[in-house]
Formats: sequence, structure tokens, C-alpha cells
Amino acid sequence: MWRRISALALALLLWNTNLAAAAPQSITRDDQKDVMVTIYNGNLGLVKDTREIRLDAGMLEVQFADVAAQIDPTSVHLKSLTDPSGLKILEQNYEYDLLTSAKLLEKYVGKKVRLYQSNGTYQEATLLSANGPVYEINGQIHMGHYGQVVLPALPDNLVSKPTLVWLLRNARAAAQRVEASYLTGGITWKADYVMAINPTDTRSDLTGWVTIDNKSGGTYSNAALKLVAGDINRATDPRREGRVLEKAALASPAPNASRDFREETFFEYHLYSLDGRTTIKDNQTKQLALMSAAEVPVDKHFTTTEPPITTGPPMACPCRTRRWACISI
Repeated sequence: MWRRISALALALLLWNTNLAAAAPQSITRDDQKDVMVTIYNGNLGLVKDTREIRLDAGMLEVQFADVAAQIDPTSVHLKSLTDPSGLKILEQNYEYDLLTSAKLLEKYVGKKVRLYQSNGTYQEATLLSANGPVYEINGQIHMGHYGQVVLPALPDNLVSKPTLVWLLRNARAAAQRVEASYLTGGITWKADYVMAINPTDTRSDLTGWVTIDNKSGGTYSNAALKLVAGDINRATDPRREGRVLEKAALASPAPNASRDFREETFFEYHLYSLDGRTTIKDNQTKQLALMSAAEVPVDKHFTTTEPPITTGPPMACPCRTRRWACISI
């Protein structure tokens, strides 16, 4: 009798252990410790996202949520900053089948659901089609909305936001800092300049702005920001691009942030690093001060050009000369 009880207890213990191991660990933006964004020309950004979580020992599944929706899955790289040799990546997935009411119904076609009425009662029904929808209730077919649909559980292959999923083998249970880096589209930058000239056309105030347009599907809170000027050719020379991306990501912001941009030159590119941090929200256009100069001297002069001499009929031009206004600073 005791052997049976012991065997049953052992089986339950193993079953509960397997369930615990099967439950994925979630790493969200709340676990974020640092994030760095490098924006290149050509609708391309490099994100380095550092988060901290306690990982169990053994084989486990980890969900890394709150990543950019326009992520390039082939560029994703995960590493442990705490124990690089003890954390091994066995499998990597990118889940982007986002949760909607229509997709929820599609996942339950052919399955049992509950239809609740306004008085609190419900009926068991089989969902035959999500288009309509169409139900089978007690052998009869009902079309259209027939009460509030309640589903028993969320399907495994639907996520509420884009998520990276890893199957890992961890050497020891401990708190770890992990860094996920990836390329994403949907984020661009450009420089805009405004010059205000005084009434006598002798002095001007010049202001430069960096304009960032973020449609990547991700929000980058309190991020270290770097901007790279120069076209990145990703197809013809991937090794060279890798050196450029790596060097651009090495610079660190100064401890005493002045909120100015520092310029560096490497290869034929220019790197501008924000001396400080900023938050770039999804679907946001942000402007940051690049430079400013007051009382810039203006030299205004005029030049004239003669039209070309032709042997044909007279030119259909009301005047023989053009007048150009040129400003140099």
C-alpha cells in the first residue's frame, strides 16, 4: 500500500515539475535595465535591450516581450552578460500572430464555446464558422450574434504583442542580465535647419534639429541614442556593415549629460551621439536640438547671367537677363 502511495506521489511530483518547466518565463519591459538605439539612413535601426530576470536551472522557455513590430528576425542575437558560458540558446522563435477578436474566433472553429445571455444564463455551442458567426446549438444551426461569446482559454499561438521566444539551457538558477540585439525597420532620422535673417539682411540665427520618425512598433524608454549619417549597403558587403554597426554601438554617453550631440567620423560615415538619454515612443515624431548659432554674419550679393546665344527664332523670354540673390555665411 505504501509503495502505491509513494509511486503515486512521485508521479504527481514529476507531473507538477514538468508543468512548471513547461510554463514559459516572461521578460517584459518592466525588467528592462538599459536600452540603446542606433538609427541609420535607409529606414533601419539597431536596438540593444538589456533586461534582468532570475532564470531557473535546466531547460526552459523564455518569452522576451515588448520588442519592435518591424523587427528583422534573422538579426536577433541574445547573450547573457552575467554568465555567458552558462546560458545556451537551443531554439529561437518570433511570435507575431497578434491577438484580435476575429483571430480568436478563427482558432475556435469546430470547438465548444459558451454563449451568455443578458440574464446571466448561457448555452453550450459549437462554433462552425467565424464569419457571421455560425453556431450549432442542440443540433440546430444559428447564424449571427447569439449572446456574448466566452472562450475557455487563450490559444497558445496568439500573442498580445510581438514577442521573441527562446528555448534555453541554463547552468544554474540565478539572476541574470541578458542583452537582446536586433535590427528593425520603421525608424528614420533627418536633419532640418532653420535660418532667421534680420531685417537688414546682415545677421541671422541658425538652428539645426534632428527629426526622428518612429513607426517601428516599439517604444524605447530612456534610451541612449546614436545617429549614423551615410548609406548602409546591407547586401554587397555584410562584413563591412557588421563592423560599422558594431563600432557605432560601442560609444557610451557621458555621465554628465549635456543633451548635445557629439560627432565622430569612421569610414565614410558620421556618428552623432546624444549626450544624455531620451524616450522615443511608437508612432511619434521627435525633434532634438542638433546645433544653434546666433548672430551669424550674412553676405548678400547679386549676380547676373546672360541667356545662351542661338541662331534660331527669338527666345520666348520677357527679359534678356536673370537676377540671382546669393547668401553666404
